[in-house]
Amino acid sequence: MVLACRSSGLLKPLTTASSASLVHRRPFSTDDTTIITVETSVPFTGHKCDPPSRSVDTTPKELMNFFTDMALMRRMEISADSLYKSKLIRGFCHLYDGQEAVTIGMEAAITKRDCIITAYRDHGIFLGRGGMLLESFAELMGRQAGCSRGKGGSKHFYKKDACFFGGHGIVGAQVPLGCGLAFAHKH
Repeated sequence: MVLACRSSGLLKPLTTASSASLVHRRPFSTDDTTIITVETSVPFTGHKCDPPSRSVDTTPKELMNFFTDMALMRRMEISADSLYKSKLIRGFCHLYDGQEAVTIGMEAAITKRDCIITAYRDHGIFLGRGGMLLESFAELMGRQAGCSRGKGGSKHFYKKDACFFGGHGIVGAQVPLGCGLAFAHKH
């Protein structure tokens, strides 16, 4: 019972906008056929390679998907921070907030067959690879339903079926493992 009292109000649902505020919102097209070209203001420079293109074509729907995925990651990290401060997440809790665009950009550039391995800030990458919120929070709180069965905690999310080979708490420990994954892809 004490746990229920302590945790009430920690994870508040997103409030829905009132119907009056929806009228004043700017319409946003989610049509797949509209192509938007985004160009960087400063050219890229490459080191011993050709620089990438300064412009990229996208759609409003793709941009909205990027935004909603980043907002979900941020909301998850804010909730995880509240749970950690309430002592419902034990041990370490290395949050990923502020780094959401890294995962979104990386996932947009690679395929789901590409392997990913990372350091200890791995919550957002796990979600980007198709991980579920339930698995994330269960892992953070040491529950069996977690992505590493509650044994890895904040630093060791893992999703082999999505080619996400986890986060690693020891600085640099992921480098030789990443080299092995790259070698396996090549041969």
